[in-house]
Amino acid sequence: MVARFNDFVTERLLSGARAALADAGLSPDSVDVHHVPGAFEVPLAAEAAAARGDVAGVVCLGCLIKGATPHFEYIASACAHGIMAAQSKTGVPMAFGVLTTNSAEEALERAVPGPGNKGREAAEAVLAMIDVLARVRGAGR
Repeated sequence: MVARFNDFVTERLLSGARAALADAGLSPDSVDVHHVPGAFEVPLAAEAAAARGDVAGVVCLGCLIKGATPHFEYIASACAHGIMAAQSKTGVPMAFGVLTTNSAEEALERAVPGPGNKGREAAEAVLAMIDVLARVRGAGR
């Protein structure tokens, strides 16, 4: 799931996530990408994708940049709690790749190409959790 809001950052996070998934041997055709309006909408879409039953994990990407009002805190909290609730409800691992930064500059620093890209890190976390859950559930790898 990728939030469209602040897409000058989220599309860079998506590039990082795609790179990590490709490095893990997943073909681009095996990865569904869905865009939602903003970070607030990510949890519902992530839960809907996981509920299909054919999704191994969901990488949730977004970017919140703090402004002058408390809106930032409400959206960040709702998004984080919503993603946690969705993965708990479905049993499908979901990574919180939603940046919560003080400025656009901070956000862009976290969306650079390479290993420091937080989209890449989120995808790597989902892959790790897929492996952990397979072992915990007895499927082994």
